[in-house]
Amino acid sequence: MKRQRGHKARLYLTPDQLAQVDGQGHGARAMWNLLHELWQMTPKCQRSLGRMDQAIRQARKDIPWLGPSPQAAQQVLKTCHRAWVNCWEGRAEAPAFKKRTVRRAIDIPQGRDLRIARLSRHWGQCWVPMVGLVKFRWTKALPYGKRADKHNKVTGARLVKEANGWYIVFRVQTEVDEPKPHEGPITGIDRGIAKPLALSDGTFREHEPWLTPGEAKRLKRLEQQRERRRAHRKPGERNSSRLKHTYDQIKQLRARATRRALDWQHKTTTELAGTFGVIGVEDLAITNMVKSAKGTVEAPGTNVRQKAGLNRSISGEAWGRTVTFLEYKLADRGGVLVKVPAPNTSWRCSACGFIAPGSRESQSRFVCKADGCGFVENADTNAARNIEHAAGHAVSGRGDLGVTRS
Repeated sequence: MKRQRGHKARLYLTPDQLAQVDGQGHGARAMWNLLHELWQMTPKCQRSLGRMDQAIRQARKDIPWLGPSPQAAQQVLKTCHRAWVNCWEGRAEAPAFKKRTVRRAIDIPQGRDLRIARLSRHWGQCWVPMVGLVKFRWTKALPYGKRADKHNKVTGARLVKEANGWYIVFRVQTEVDEPKPHEGPITGIDRGIAKPLALSDGTFREHEPWLTPGEAKRLKRLEQQRERRRAHRKPGERNSSRLKHTYDQIKQLRARATRRALDWQHKTTTELAGTFGVIGVEDLAITNMVKSAKGTVEAPGTNVRQKAGLNRSISGEAWGRTVTFLEYKLADRGGVLVKVPAPNTSWRCSACGFIAPGSRESQSRFVCKADGCGFVENADTNAARNIEHAAGHAVSGRGDLGVTRS
């Protein structure tokens, strides 16, 4: 079967190349904004990819600063059109105007244009249109040159701007054998904050804070510095160089925390996918869980600051990303991910099945209130066992372990 995966590598650009790539990134953003405005102004009966493509070509002739925009400007149009299709089909919100502060990206739609070559054990190079040959860190085998064929190849790439520099994300297509059914046991996983991942076998998967105490203290000092410098800025005035530098330092620290979170999630989900054949998780509406409790002027919310702190903690754990990693890693190994309904998993006793809201006495302690039971367990472990029980029933009812339940 064919498998599509992405591989992200750090780019190492010369000063001239960095200026050219930054210019292309701003050009792609400007092209998106122009297309977004043109698309909204054009009557629905006249909207078409051909008409927009003609507008792109004419704009690049008439507007000098659009000249250094990426050669694959039509790819920006395709991305914009796909965003609208996702909106119409209910998979995403409507596309919006892109500010200068958003993450810049440049598409290279054709893999043959990349001319990938390996220079040494740790270094590779590829071709970026209108920039030239650029070096990147080689951390994973890529199908290139004679090693590439119609089944195993790089089909394209995207350059993305992060807080610590530019990266390239290769789209890699490979042909692999169908995985055999995973013979590992079944487990349930409860996602939380005090215990990031609690398994039904009574074990936990935990991590240290994403930032060290010194880094967290420095981040807090920089955020206070940012607020002081913003207070001295007049309305409509551009940010000073010092304020921009403070913003950059904050972004770098937060990006470091994100990289550490990704590293832990990848290692943990790889270990879980290799150990268990069936993993059950709660089907959580995370977007609704992290909504603000601020309310409105007529009906103000309560415990707003406490809810904001909880929202930050949930977002910091990136529960949805953990499930995404488990989903494709289990599929690669012949396992299955089962999403079970979330209601009552924390209140149900995993020993007798009795449900009572007061059974969860604290964040970490569960005591069954049923007469004659009195089961005592860690609250997260009890929830994970309920999830395992529901996942087992879902799998036995379907009789198919080769397809992810969602």
